[in-house]
Formats: sequence, C-alpha cells, structure tokens
Amino acid sequence: MGILYVVATPIGNLEDITLRAIRTLKEVDAIASEDTRQTKKLLNKYEIKTSLISYYSYNIKERTPQIINMLKQGKNIALVTDAGTPAISDPGEYLVHKALEGGIKVVTIPGPSAVIAALSIAGLSTDKFIFEGFLPRKSIQRCRLFEQLKEEERTVVFYESPHRILKTLDDLIGVLPERKIVVARELTKIFEEIVSGTPAQVRAKIKPKGEMVLIVEASN
Repeated sequence: MGILYVVATPIGNLEDITLRAIRTLKEVDAIASEDTRQTKKLLNKYEIKTSLISYYSYNIKERTPQIINMLKQGKNIALVTDAGTPAISDPGEYLVHKALEGGIKVVTIPGPSAVIAALSIAGLSTDKFIFEGFLPRKSIQRCRLFEQLKEEERTVVFYESPHRILKTLDDLIGVLPERKIVVARELTKIFEEIVSGTPAQVRAKIKPKGEMVLIVEASN
C-alpha cells in the first residue's frame, strides 16, 4: 500500500517550509489540498508539478474513499491544509483517521503551526497549555466558555475569525476584564501584529483583519 504523508506548509511566509516537505511534495503521486488556490502558490514557488486533489470540509465524504482507494493501490499521497499543519482543526483529521483505520501508513512531515508560533512569542506561560480550536459563533456560548476559564490553570489558545474578534473581545471584557490576553494576527506575513494586554486594551488596538490566534492567560 501507499503512504499518506501529512505535510505542514507555511502559515504565511512561503519560505517557512522544510527541505523534506518540498522533496515529499515533489515525489508523491498526488497532493490532497484543502485550498488548491493557496497550494498552487506554494507549488509554483518551488516548481512542484504534482497534481492536486481538492479536499475540504464539504467534500470529505466523497473524496476520502477515492483517496483511500488510491493509497490501497500503492499511490503515495500528501495531505496539506491551506496553511500550517494538517488535521489540526482541519478536515484532514477525517482522512488520517480513515487511513489508519484501513491499515495505511501515515507519516508526518512536521513544520509550521500557528498555535505553536503564537505561543512562542506571546510571553505567557507555556509549561502547560490547551488548544480549543475555533471559538463558538454565538456570544452566549463564548461567554459560557470564558466563565469556565476563570479557574483554568493552563494557558488557553483559540483560533478566531477577523469577522468575530471584536465581539469576542467584548465578551472577554464582560467575563474576564482583568485577564491578560494576546492576539497574534497575520503571523509571518507582512502585516504581522502581536497585541497584548487586558481585553479592553487589546480591543482598542487590534485591527480586525487576517487570520488570528487568541491566547488567554492562565488564572493566578
């Protein structure tokens, strides 16, 4: 059987890719990509000609059996997300699960991760932390979650949309007004911005644009 390679790709700056990742993307038979438009930019930069298979949240039930069948026929497939490490709050999780379930070898090609990148420069405790993925869309659910953080002894990391970040910060102001937070925006890109302080201080300074990582300090 073939091998499924889980390949981490840049979260912004296209130079943030390993030599092993480039070689793997060149050598596999196909690349399963969450966003083929983004992946093509990366492939063009490194002159990679490997064919792409569209694989995203709305077609995983259809595409997964096709990719598993290719792997069982001896084809090697690389899995990439639109940015960063696949299968972390990402549709690729389903493909990895099904591949392992089918006895297919899965190999990691590690690299960039927005969670780790943000934590490394946040200035908060990293001895213990948890990743909660994307925050709930509804304010009442976010507030309920933030209430639980009043006693949380670990640093907490979230993903958040630029369209909701201001409302999320309003919720934090209401529930955890004195807690230190960090918002890392557009990491590794030209307009990278790291804003820290209380929720109110961050809200006054943050630009609601681009991909965002929200980090909440542990309780004292």
